[in-house]
Amino acid sequence: MQSTFKRTIAVFAALVAGGATSALAQDLDIGEVVVTANKTPTEKSKVGSTVYVTTKKDMDKQSLPAATDYLAQIPGINVASQGGDGHITTFFMRGLPGEYVKTFIDGIDVSDVTYTKTQAQFGQFLAGDLDRIEVLQGSQGALYGADAIAGVIDISTLGTPENGIHQSIYGEGGSRGTFLGGYALNSATDRSRFGLNISGLTTDGFSTAASGTEKDGYRNLSGTIGGRVNINENLSLFANGLFIKGDTDFDDGFGPPPNYLVSDSDAHSKYQQAAGRAGADFKLFDGRLSNTIALQYSDISRNSVSGTGTVDTFDGTRTKIDYLGSLAITPALTANFGADWEQDHAKTSSGINRSVSMGGGWVQAIWTPTDPLTLTASVRQDEHSLYGGHTTWRATGSYNFDTGTRLHSSIGTGYRAPSLYELYDPTYGNADLHPETSLSFDFGVEQRLLDDRMVADVTFFAADIGDYIGYDFTTNRYEQLEGKVKTRGVEASLAYAPTSWLDFRGAYTYTQATQPDGSRQVRIPRHVIGLTAAVQPAEKWTVSTTTRVALDTVDFEGLGIGPLGDYVLLDAKIAYKPTDATELYLRGENLLNQKYEVVRGYGTPGLGVFAGFKATF
Repeated sequence: MQSTFKRTIAVFAALVAGGATSALAQDLDIGEVVVTANKTPTEKSKVGSTVYVTTKKDMDKQSLPAATDYLAQIPGINVASQGGDGHITTFFMRGLPGEYVKTFIDGIDVSDVTYTKTQAQFGQFLAGDLDRIEVLQGSQGALYGADAIAGVIDISTLGTPENGIHQSIYGEGGSRGTFLGGYALNSATDRSRFGLNISGLTTDGFSTAASGTEKDGYRNLSGTIGGRVNINENLSLFANGLFIKGDTDFDDGFGPPPNYLVSDSDAHSKYQQAAGRAGADFKLFDGRLSNTIALQYSDISRNSVSGTGTVDTFDGTRTKIDYLGSLAITPALTANFGADWEQDHAKTSSGINRSVSMGGGWVQAIWTPTDPLTLTASVRQDEHSLYGGHTTWRATGSYNFDTGTRLHSSIGTGYRAPSLYELYDPTYGNADLHPETSLSFDFGVEQRLLDDRMVADVTFFAADIGDYIGYDFTTNRYEQLEGKVKTRGVEASLAYAPTSWLDFRGAYTYTQATQPDGSRQVRIPRHVIGLTAAVQPAEKWTVSTTTRVALDTVDFEGLGIGPLGDYVLLDAKIAYKPTDATELYLRGENLLNQKYEVVRGYGTPGLGVFAGFKATF
């Protein structure tokens, strides 16, 4: 531990000291607007909740293949994959796993209703289609309903292009027989816009089992499409859809006791998701009342063939209708409100063939009594087909001082209903389960310095989950466990753009997460340091680096819990732009060739080198 920590400090110091010569800057956007916090566009400086934004410009600096590669750089987020792209990926936000995170792609809820605990299949999301990522942290049940206990992720793939037709292509190839590529088409007029994205990935991969020698590959084909037509100044119609198809080879053999570590086998799985959303935006009362109504449908089909030939199938659907309204009552007071209803259905080869439905309505007041102060209060009432009514609430505040200091805070509740698997699986299910409930709080201080070229923020967070649903090894099924899941921690971030050609960003997260019995939550580093630096040493050249340091992690070990090794990951990209519309680049992953694990017994990628290009026309 001590040697790793010293090496961590050395890497940190080298990047800071060498930033002027090893780090492309983008000006810090002090007027940034976010949508997830209040469900309507709001200046980030007036938002009390914690929101992180990753833009297309940020992603273009790194050219990473998977959405989780960018999500893992956000403070408070940790990703643990069981074998790389396409494999089972556990996602954590502020120490809470993926079943507590509501995830949307272009407004579509992409969670898998057939999964053990309903959540998004993060390992299947490529990054080539992405335009923007917003991450809203803290319990958001009042605005988003069930499952938004840890927060919300909103991914956009369709931007807002200037009028005209815009096309782009990209391609990359390199280590482990990896090839990825994509095509995008965007067009816009004064009355309409259309977007299409197609991306694909194939890789020979590496052994899912850390001790194995057989490579486990992955193939993915994904696409999104969307369009909008403005009928008149008060009415717009829109529609969008997505398609994801993934084929994964993996290992599911297990070694001898006491650890039963995964070993080589010839297992494989297929994943397919198709979804669409369509609706209308319309304004009433001279534009003071804005409305959106939409209908969405999602279909997920999965199958898994074990190394012994056993076949498991999973099919799920979601139908949802939602309404959002926003009324400007006075210049200082706005009311947002909405309602939604959805039905989820899961059918599996294990014998599940069930549906549940839920509906809810909510209202939120956004009040700015004075220019520096913005307060919000919201409440929601849900009705579940199995559990009846449930009320959630949230309050936030943001205050901007003339000195560049901003105080921000939020407190809210949430809940998670048991998944269809937890309720109805013939072997492990328990129909007597009831919803989990949560209370979360955060408070932070943001400081702007050097004419807004530097922004620092420190935020404390805490969350408790009661009525936790976990697997009980004494009854061999899911039960409501005594005690609470608790997370406490601190997120600190620093963004500094000293010149037009230099950009530096750093983040540190401390997380203390415990299970109902008081034991530590597995696969969550207690300390995470993230560093990104970009420099434009010459007009056509850009060099960027990304470093991630993870310290003090535990995971299952036999029948108990034991430590995982610390690690330092260093990635870099060198890009050359022969013209304004083309880019050639060389990208390296895990340049220190670290041997590490994020899930005990499962492999991780070693040193990788990739060459790629991008072109727009």
